[in-house]
Amino acid sequence: MVIKPRIRGFICTTAHPAGCAERVRLDVETAESAGGIRGGPGLALVIGASSGYGLACRIQAAFACGAKTVGVSFERAPLGDRTGTAGFYNTAAFDRMSKGRGIAGASINGDAFLPETKAQAIQAVKSLGGKVDLVIYSLAAPRRTENGVTWNSVIKPVGSPFRGKSVDVQTGQVSEVEIAPATQSEIDATVKVMGGEDWLAWIRALDEEDVLAENCVSAAFSYIGPEKTHAIYKNGTIGKAKEHLQNCAREINALLTPMGGRAFVSVNKALVTQASSAIPVVPLYISLLYRVMKDAGLHEDCQAQAARLFGLLYGDRAAPTDAQGRIRLDDWEMRQDIQAEVERRWQAVTSENIARLADLQGYRDDFLRLFGFGLDGVDYDADV
Repeated sequence: MVIKPRIRGFICTTAHPAGCAERVRLDVETAESAGGIRGGPGLALVIGASSGYGLACRIQAAFACGAKTVGVSFERAPLGDRTGTAGFYNTAAFDRMSKGRGIAGASINGDAFLPETKAQAIQAVKSLGGKVDLVIYSLAAPRRTENGVTWNSVIKPVGSPFRGKSVDVQTGQVSEVEIAPATQSEIDATVKVMGGEDWLAWIRALDEEDVLAENCVSAAFSYIGPEKTHAIYKNGTIGKAKEHLQNCAREINALLTPMGGRAFVSVNKALVTQASSAIPVVPLYISLLYRVMKDAGLHEDCQAQAARLFGLLYGDRAAPTDAQGRIRLDDWEMRQDIQAEVERRWQAVTSENIARLADLQGYRDDFLRLFGFGLDGVDYDADV
């Protein structure tokens, strides 16, 4: 079939297998060109390994460090005239490339919240003949189901309604949005889905099966951002989940410390991901940020951020952290000069001038590339 992008709201309902493969190839090329990392992981487990920061870290572990990897993701295979998800094709491309280079690994398609998926991943680790010395937790799930009970995460403010600027990425129309505050049950459900409970459960399961290596490092991801996004993110339902994640990081760190290990929350840069595209206000902020950071020569994508993270985790000195013990990969984004210019443009941006003040086209391009579209060298009119 000939596959074209079909966009509905903040999601693309189709994905292109050749385009996804090309995008993975380019990221692999980036990781390989950076050279090996001395003292990097030998066996990495990545939970949420099919896109975004999780996929970038798996690529970095395998192709920059030569590590064996186990990747866990929950993706839909193609069926009839319905394409698979982008993550399905990304994982297939990763498997082909790692096998072609003789890098051992296993990819598991299953619900990371379930005990049986954890057991399957642990068995894969054992079959690779080693113990895990890097665990990346990068799950971005919309819901969680256990014992017949389902929790759905929501993106809402807490306490009072949110009002602020947003943009329709497809049309470039800038408008004011208002979002009602979350109920307590919605807050609790979001923490259940997006907090640190499952990360901690994974580490405990690995520990109980004695597959955590000495000096094991584990990391999960968060975001803080500028004050203009705090009501919908840092102080909203997602922020409550990330607070829980940080608290669980302390528990995990206490568990790993006796074996010489460490656990971190890495606060990363704002980037176009399937998750960030769903958050009101954020697409407008990212579009402005992209223009400012690109003009300053400071822009990074997921792969560049993963490379910087690995450099901090496996550098000669201990990874620098803030007062809460977090690694700050958002340091360039949050530079005073960068934020001052973003704020100036935020106050001035309208539907009429957004093309000049923001990199809306860059946002659109990155969004389409998430699903394998818009990559050079791919014939999008070909039957695939």
